Formats: sequence, structure tokens, C-alpha cells
Amino acid sequence: MSFTGVLSCLSLLLAAAVAQAPKPCVSPPQMSGGLSVMVGDGVYMSTGTIKYDAVGQRMRVRNYGLSGNQTFGVDQLMLFNQKVYYEIDWSKFSCKKKVLDTSFIPMHVPSDAKLMGQAFLGSSSSWGMGVLVNTWYGDLPHNGTYSTVFTEIGCIPMTHTSYTPESGWTTISTFNWILHKSNPRDFVPPFFCAKSQLEETETPDTIFTAMKSLAMKTMREE
Repeated sequence: MSFTGVLSCLSLLLAAAVAQAPKPCVSPPQMSGGLSVMVGDGVYMSTGTIKYDAVGQRMRVRNYGLSGNQTFGVDQLMLFNQKVYYEIDWSKFSCKKKVLDTSFIPMHVPSDAKLMGQAFLGSSSSWGMGVLVNTWYGDLPHNGTYSTVFTEIGCIPMTHTSYTPESGWTTISTFNWILHKSNPRDFVPPFFCAKSQLEETETPDTIFTAMKSLAMKTMREE
């Protein structure tokens, strides 16, 4: 088959995919990549790494920085199946254990999400010039809302944005995803977390408020 024929076939397959209404999807089971978090209407921003294991329903987010001659690490381990997360301060070898609201997990599109639209990031003029993405939206507890963007092919998460009257806007962007088997040790709390008592709060943290706390802690350390 000629190159022109191959492009024609690919175009037909792509057109067929676009013609079908997108459905909520689930990301690959084990991935790692980079992320950035922007909160406080753009006042605070942090960058770091993220690892996700769908089999164990858990996620690890790490941010590192340099202040003077001191390096610091701000670390969160989210255990969605246990509805808790650990906030780990490696500079002090301290650990906080908090309640996690799991109504929104960033690695899949919620079944009740509504489709906002479908678009190409880049260009659709030729194969390889753009990425077809779907934007979804829905409600969060306590009068909150969210929107989330996933690739049509592969269901790779790209951005998550939330708004609540109490917390304002939080945007999580991910990039450079790699699909691979996770190291189970990445999702085990460090030894000094063993004695941490669960902090009871009137309103459990969502992934968005937890990530906001992470970004603000990073800025304070810097």
C-alpha cells in the first residue's frame, strides 16, 4: 500500500472515532510522569513528579526544591482505597495522616461526568500534528465543580481544574507520562509515619485541596 493509501486509511479511522460520541474512560493501570500545580488564582505554583497505580488505587506526588544550601522534599502518598493520605516532610522526618475524599480520582473520567466537547490540541490538518482530547465536567462536594481533559486515544490525563467557594481555583497539569509497572515500595508510607494518628476534620480533603496544600507548602519552603 502506498504512503497516500496509508494516510487515507488513518484519516478514515480517525473520522470514525470522532463520529462516535466519547464515553468516560479509565487510564492505563500504572503510569508515572511530571506535573505542575497552580492554585490561588495563579499566585502559587509547584512542579514535581507523579506515580499512579490503579491496581492498588494509590498515587504518589513528590515536589523537591532548594533553599539556600538546603534541599527539601514535600511528599504526598494518596491511598484512595483507604480514603486517607499522608503528608510527608522529609526535612523533619514528620508525617501527617489525613482523611481523603475519593469522589474524584484523577486517573479516570467519572461515570456521571458530562462531555463539554472534543477538540484537537495542535492541528488536525495532518497525521501527527495534533492530539484529539475530550473535556469533561461535573460537580464536587460542597458546591464545587471540576473539568478534566483526557486524550481520546489511550485515555491519558492532561489537565484537571476545580473550583470551590472555599478554596478557589486549582489546576493540575500532567505531562511526560510513561506506562510501566510501578515499584510497590513507592506506595508504602515511610517508617516514621507508623505512629501518625488520623487527623479528623469536618470536611475531608479532596485531591484538589490536598494538591493545593502541597503547592503552598512548597512555596513556603522556598
